[in-house]
Amino acid sequence: MSAVRSNIGVFAAFSIISAWLISVVLLMNWEFSFSNPLVYVMILVQMHLYTGLFITAHDAMHGTVSANRSLNNFLGQVCTILYACFPFKKLHTKHHEHHAHVHTERDPDYHHGSFLAWYFNFIREYISWWQIVLMAIIFNVLKIWVAETNLLLFWVLPSLLSTLQLFYFGTWVPHHGEHDNQYQSRTQDKNHMYAFITCYFFGYHYEHHDSPGTPWWRLWKLKEADK
Repeated sequence: MSAVRSNIGVFAAFSIISAWLISVVLLMNWEFSFSNPLVYVMILVQMHLYTGLFITAHDAMHGTVSANRSLNNFLGQVCTILYACFPFKKLHTKHHEHHAHVHTERDPDYHHGSFLAWYFNFIREYISWWQIVLMAIIFNVLKIWVAETNLLLFWVLPSLLSTLQLFYFGTWVPHHGEHDNQYQSRTQDKNHMYAFITCYFFGYHYEHHDSPGTPWWRLWKLKEADK
């Protein structure tokens, strides 16, 4: 069973990475019109694929992408680089601090404040100045071959929207306010389609904290078992 699950994890990772790569390459070469409604659909598709990259990296932080540790960490690092040049090791450390000290001052994902204050603290906690500089350099290099409008709409904007998606559905909704359980988190009502579209089932957040070794593509099964 573990080998099967490992293979599914690798397949899921390769599927998301491949879908993101194919999509971004095609969109970089798209001569589009702002009057075309498909443009805005594709921005949302790219946002969802960016979120998929981060969720895959998150699973790698829990060692659930592959039973092979080297492959697991390699795929996690690939996803964090494609997402925004994040160092996988740093994210790994901070995420496990979140699980160990959830909803306390030692939790890097927690901030006692409004939605916007928490969001900007969340961004400041994870993004460093060297990342911003590196992404700016990559952007300007890509402008040699790609139209700036395409870069802004299908590379920059979806990644920024993805941070909001991840924060809102994966941190704010589950963790803000007071809770009566040891994981200091709530879970959304059972709706697998909504849960997948919004954040790859991470709206089932209590289930994730209760079973962090369960990959994203099996979280719905935990919800099914919840009575």
